[in-house]
Amino acid sequence: MGEYSIAKNFNQFFQIKFADTKLLREEAFKIRYGVYCDELGWEPENLLQMETDDCDDYAYHCLLEHKRTGVYAGCVRLVIPPVKKPDLALPFEKNCLHSAHKEILDSTKLIRGSFGEISRLAVLNSFRRRKKEKKAPFILNAVNSDTIYTEEEHRHFPNIAMGLYIAAVALADICNHVGSFVMMEPKLNRRLRRFGLPFEQIGDEIDYHGMRAMFFLSRYNFCSQLNPELKELYAQIYDDLVKQVFLLPHTDVTNR
Repeated sequence: MGEYSIAKNFNQFFQIKFADTKLLREEAFKIRYGVYCDELGWEPENLLQMETDDCDDYAYHCLLEHKRTGVYAGCVRLVIPPVKKPDLALPFEKNCLHSAHKEILDSTKLIRGSFGEISRLAVLNSFRRRKKEKKAPFILNAVNSDTIYTEEEHRHFPNIAMGLYIAAVALADICNHVGSFVMMEPKLNRRLRRFGLPFEQIGDEIDYHGMRAMFFLSRYNFCSQLNPELKELYAQIYDDLVKQVFLLPHTDVTNR
């Protein structure tokens, strides 16, 4: 690998943090509020200014920290249905199961705890748009001179959404899951496929905050199809997470 790589560029600006405390999880809820409530209007506003749902009680969260400023730029969660509470459903099982192609894959027949759903991925507006493209800053932390991102810095920000997707998949890998579900737009799936994450469509497109469908990524494809640069990024994020997580791997899944 030459002097420049996606992994090195990512590591220059960001680090993945496993949100293993109440305070860190609340940072994720604040980011979600800013994106899903304030910006998109998908969820109702509330006085706490944190966006949560029942699935957060059995979800595991990752944050993306901007190293220079300490600002949390984005978040993602992996919802895992508990083994001892089989009645607890994944988000897509609660809202979109009617669209599933159960003849391809039926999540209700899988062993609970052996899979999860990637959801609530959010990236702050201030990391997605350059200064000239927005009317006002969108930073949830206190604004100071250190949290003003230069044009140069924005130009060199790596694809942080991709980093969050890789973090969620790496977390599923650490948990020894058979695979991961996600509800997403088909055009996003086409982009992820080009990067080497070949999610398989297992449900009809439905209008769920836009046209989306259910997809599944098998364990074999967690990182085997990634191009060399993204495989390096995957290894970097996996190594960072495995030092932080306290989860035990699911033991009913055969290691690859």
